[in-house]
Amino acid sequence: MDKVELRVIISMAKVSLFVCQSCRQSSAKQYADQPTDGTQLLDQLNLISIEKIQSNNLEVKPVSCLWVCDRPCAVAFSAPTKPTYLFTTLPTDETAPALLQFSHLYLNSTTGDIPWKQFPAVLQSTNIAKIPPAE
Repeated sequence: MDKVELRVIISMAKVSLFVCQSCRQSSAKQYADQPTDGTQLLDQLNLISIEKIQSNNLEVKPVSCLWVCDRPCAVAFSAPTKPTYLFTTLPTDETAPALLQFSHLYLNSTTGDIPWKQFPAVLQSTNIAKIPPAE
């Protein structure tokens, strides 16, 4: 197996979408039984992904915290040999469909490099970090 074949196989590896469950956009008092903004985003992603994702290559994973509490809501895309993308300051009410659009770009890219202009519009206005792959 040559290097190109190996890269194609790895690029088809499962993509993880980590969603911070503890994120709260509002500092207003929250009721104990009210879900966090991060949990609401996770619920929206799970509902949409069941309906729209045809591939089993995306796994939405809840995490307790991504340590960007001053910039909620936060998610991260990660896959072997691809850069990790961290999105913060996400508006929870309109973000789930945009994240799933981005996941298709990320899944279909051999290198994981997505030009900023191809990001869904709502993601272009968020804070973004692109972390090189650990190879």
